[in-house]
Amino acid sequence: MANSFTRLAVVGVAAATMLTVTASPALAADQNRTLSNSHGKMTYNDSVDVFTICDTSADGHGVSGGLTRWYSSAHITYKENAFTINDGGDAGCDKIGYDVKGYPNNYAMYFKWDGGGATQATEWFSE
Repeated sequence: MANSFTRLAVVGVAAATMLTVTASPALAADQNRTLSNSHGKMTYNDSVDVFTICDTSADGHGVSGGLTRWYSSAHITYKENAFTINDGGDAGCDKIGYDVKGYPNNYAMYFKWDGGGATQATEWFSE
């Protein structure tokens, strides 16, 4: 009888371990980002790797933004503009898909009103 309980306990522990291992990726938090001002906003939806920019002010100026990629490894370090995107003069928002990757990549999203003013930027992030 003790042998049956031991086997049952081993099977139970193995099943619990398998559930924990297979469920772990789903527990990772998304790294969503939003930058905004009185003229518009830019958002990053991490679960689908889509950046959206919206001009919300009918002032004759659009909004623009983009993503800067910083790559750093033991032998190479560089920054590049991954993409730029803008919106204005049309109905709706504009979107772009971009696969944000993890180490050794880091990213910063930036956003500005094309009529002037300061450019906003997020802290560096990665997946």
